[in-house]
Amino acid sequence: MALRVDIQPTGEWIVSGRGELHLAILIERMRREGYEFQVSRPQVIVKEVDGQKLVPFERVYVEVPEVHSGSVIQKLGSRHGEIKDMKTEGGIMSMEFIIPTRGLFGYRTEFLTDTRGLGLINTIFDSFQPDPGNWREREQGSLVAHETGVSVLYGMLPAQERGTLFIVPATPVYKGQVVGQNARTGDIRVNVCKIKQLSNMRSKGDGSAEHFNTPKIMNLEDSLEYIGDDELVEVTPKNIRIRKKILDEMDEKRKALGLL
Repeated sequence: MALRVDIQPTGEWIVSGRGELHLAILIERMRREGYEFQVSRPQVIVKEVDGQKLVPFERVYVEVPEVHSGSVIQKLGSRHGEIKDMKTEGGIMSMEFIIPTRGLFGYRTEFLTDTRGLGLINTIFDSFQPDPGNWREREQGSLVAHETGVSVLYGMLPAQERGTLFIVPATPVYKGQVVGQNARTGDIRVNVCKIKQLSNMRSKGDGSAEHFNTPKIMNLEDSLEYIGDDELVEVTPKNIRIRKKILDEMDEKRKALGLL
């Protein structure tokens, strides 16, 4: 059975499928039918055999221009991928890897970027094996909305200096919503709704054109790949947004200290 749904006593649904794309198709169909729900970070199915925890591994087939092969080998290697075969023909390198399914989470977007959209990647389930551990978590934190309101250019310009924004000006946001990715580790609260205070004094720089970078608009697959364990993808018929599980910053800190 390719898809399984288990309803928990808390009312949560645990949906098991064949990877992020499979789940994304289900989520998108439900969204178009008018459902609203929140999705947590995808997890792999763990089996316990003779007291040992086993996780799924995939056999990955990759075809890329030879010039881009180095970055693919490096990235899959850092995700516990083991190369099994490699050959080159006509400037195209074909490679075969065995890699934990978890190691592929969030990789497809990187793969397209690293190969300039010229690479092909296919995966198939291989076996259950012991978890290699030592997983590298997401290196960059999130830019989180400081307050509820509507984003304005004046507040977004300093926010974009911190990393990459996911929204455009005039976007309704709420406190605790993820509005971008921090260029460094850790989350930062940013006020993208900040409005310039009017005064009779003309400050230095008034009237100068500041450059606003093109935001990275996150679709459903991008959002599922991006979120961490403390974040959710909020899905509605009209919007796909990323949010922190705990919206209030002080409540988040209190939970980290075990006070909630």
